[in-house]
Formats: sequence, structure tokens, C-alpha cells
Amino acid sequence: MSFLPDTPTLLAYLAACLVLFVTPGPDMSLTLARTIGSGRRAGIVTVLGTSLGTLIHTLAAVLGISALIAASATAFTVLKVVGALYLAWLAIDALRRGSALTVRAETVRGGAWRTFCLGLGVNLTNPKVVLFFLTFLPQFVRADAPDPTGQLAFLGFTFVGLSLPLGILMVLGAARVTGALQARPRLMRGIDWLFAGLFGTFAARILLTVR
Repeated sequence: MSFLPDTPTLLAYLAACLVLFVTPGPDMSLTLARTIGSGRRAGIVTVLGTSLGTLIHTLAAVLGISALIAASATAFTVLKVVGALYLAWLAIDALRRGSALTVRAETVRGGAWRTFCLGLGVNLTNPKVVLFFLTFLPQFVRADAPDPTGQLAFLGFTFVGLSLPLGILMVLGAARVTGALQARPRLMRGIDWLFAGLFGTFAARILLTVR
């Protein structure tokens, strides 16, 4: 069980995942749009598609991080600097532009398979997702962890395992979710500040990470 993080780290990670989930983005917008346009079944299939895309990105990130750590100190330093700059940019962008939630009734012909592929495609074609995982997951792995690769994989799968049921619950309450987010600009702004604070902290931490 060396791949398991300690309890405080796991609780902090779960809290961060919840903040990420409630922050509107392309996956949430697509899921809500498909639910409103074609019903709950289409929304759930979309969630399954985006979750598979997230799982693929997670595996790619785990393999990439592990390779960089094993390769050289220089490669790891480059990852740290690029990751910190990216996280800082996300924090600033959240405050400048705010969360984006565009929901329009959207219908897709071709049944469940095409809907699933749409969700998968939207997630896989977003290059920010893999860069996000490359910078997010290492924050919760200790430098002296006995199995860092196993911990990275565990955290990645945990993110998918948490976001999948939450996504389904979001579909079941789609009308209420969209109404709450779009009718309450202060709530959206509060999410922006929470997101910015979280990623600003991560940007500082990643620069202090020891290989």
C-alpha cells in the first residue's frame, strides 16, 4: 500500500478536487448543454466520455512526470518553472476573466455512441488538461515517497473516481445547477477567488519542490 498518501495529504487533495469540479469549464458546459438539449441520458453519456478523456490524460501525465523525474535534475527544474508559471497564469486569468459557463440547448444526432465520442473528443483536444495534471498531481506527492509513480496514479484515478459520480449528480440536477450559477454572479466570483487562491498557492509550492 505504498502508493497511498497520508491522511492529511489525501484530505487536502480531495478538497482541491472539489474546488476544481465546481469551477465551470468546457466539460461542464458541454455536459449541461447536452442534458438540457437531449435529456439526462445524453448528459450521463457525455460525463462518461469526458471521464475517459480525463483518465487518458491522467495516465499520460503520470508517465510523463515519472520519466522527467527519472531523467535529470534539469528536466525536473524545467517542469517546475513551466508548471509554476502555468498555475500562476490560471490564477490571474480566473480573476481577470472569471469562470466561463456557456450553456445552450444542444442536440447531437447519432445516438449514445456519438454523444460519448463528443464528450471524449472535447476533453482530449484540450491541451490544457494534460498540462494541468502535470502541474497539479505532483503537489500531493512527497519527495521521499516510497512509490511516487504509484501515488501519482492513485491520485489521478481518485480524481476521476470523484468527478464521475459528481458529474452524474450534476446531470440529475442540471436545471438547478445552471440556474444557481448563472443567476448568482457573486457565487461565480467567489469560485473564481477560491480557484485563484488555490492555484496561486500551488504555483509557490511547486517552485519550492525538491527533486
